[in-house]
Amino acid sequence: MPSITVEAKPADSSALAPRWKVIIHDDPVTTFDFVLGVLRRVFAKSQGEAQRITREAHDTGSALVDVLPLEQAEFRCEQVRSLARPHGYPLTVTLEPAD
Repeated sequence: MPSITVEAKPADSSALAPRWKVIIHDDPVTTFDFVLGVLRRVFAKSQGEAQRITREAHDTGSALVDVLPLEQAEFRCEQVRSLARPHGYPLTVTLEPAD
């Protein structure tokens, strides 16, 4: 009978990486429509999801946008800043460890 060798697959490193919450913060300058566009473009949120997140941030001061591995979360935060600053918007996103 032939021998069978089973090789372990390497684990997907992004699945094992610690995850981080991306939090968007309300401010008195950045427009609702701009935030909607950023959420759709940077985080691929649907129109409905973007509206819900933006409304929550407006009503409570901040909202959870996504939970991602650190490298992806940092990259998306930088994308948000890169889109907002040329328009003079102080839109802020922060990261918190996901428990």
